[in-house]
Amino acid sequence: MAIFKGAGVAIVTPFHEDGSINYEKFAELVEDQIAGGTDAIIVCGTTGEASTLTHEEHLDLIRFCAEKVNGRVPVVAGTGSNCTKTAVYLSTEAEKYGVDGLLLVTPYYNKATQNGLYDHFKTIADSVKLPIILYNVPGRTGCNIMPETVVRLCTEVSNIVAIKEASGNISQAVKLMALANGKVDLYSGNDDQVVPLMSLGGKGVISVLSNVAPRQMHDICQKFFDGDIEGSMKEQLRAIELCGALFCEVNPIPVKTALNLMGKEVGPLHMPLSKMEPANVEKLKAAMQNYGIL
Repeated sequence: MAIFKGAGVAIVTPFHEDGSINYEKFAELVEDQIAGGTDAIIVCGTTGEASTLTHEEHLDLIRFCAEKVNGRVPVVAGTGSNCTKTAVYLSTEAEKYGVDGLLLVTPYYNKATQNGLYDHFKTIADSVKLPIILYNVPGRTGCNIMPETVVRLCTEVSNIVAIKEASGNISQAVKLMALANGKVDLYSGNDDQVVPLMSLGGKGVISVLSNVAPRQMHDICQKFFDGDIEGSMKEQLRAIELCGALFCEVNPIPVKTALNLMGKEVGPLHMPLSKMEPANVEKLKAAMQNYGIL
């Protein structure tokens, strides 16, 4: 059984001006997401700026999220690292907080071989009992986990069950699902490819767009699952301009800017991320207005 089905939000981490986590605001965002129909909360992922949090902040935010959600929707915690020992530590600690699953990014910078990736993920998985979603985003990590390796992991390691596929390579996703034989739950990691990947048997999306449009992203998935393929497709196409604007600068710069434009007051970004360029802010505003959320 899938950890979740539908649209899971890769939730942002709101900060105070001094860079500390704004837990009061984070709690508000969680409530907004659940009220908006989000199907899962993914905490401490790329969009949550996990790479700039201390280990203590990282784990405390996972704990806080799990307690705040309190079982209303699944919580998936990002606990990946380019250091296997660090990923084991974060994963075993997160498991204690009652999360429903873990999201493990491919180890960045090291550029591990496929055998190295297998050993890395198996070592982490063997340290916990939670179900695990692999996260393939080679544009950020410099490392691509191949379909054969994904299928091997999901076949040979009982609690590795899924992948968030954010390579943007539809052909790779097709090959993965052709090899998977039902053993891999596929989630889109790109908001502009949700319907195409669901057409391959995907379970939904781990979404940036859901931060600003949770109901709409939920509906794209639900319409598809309900058999309204045309309605799902129309909603996907209607969102394309906004999807593009949300990635006109590196994530999560635009989505945090968008939330601030909506009055959500999620605060600044952690360095080395910087303020959005003024011309791109105008592009984002226009896309949000066209989509009807500003």
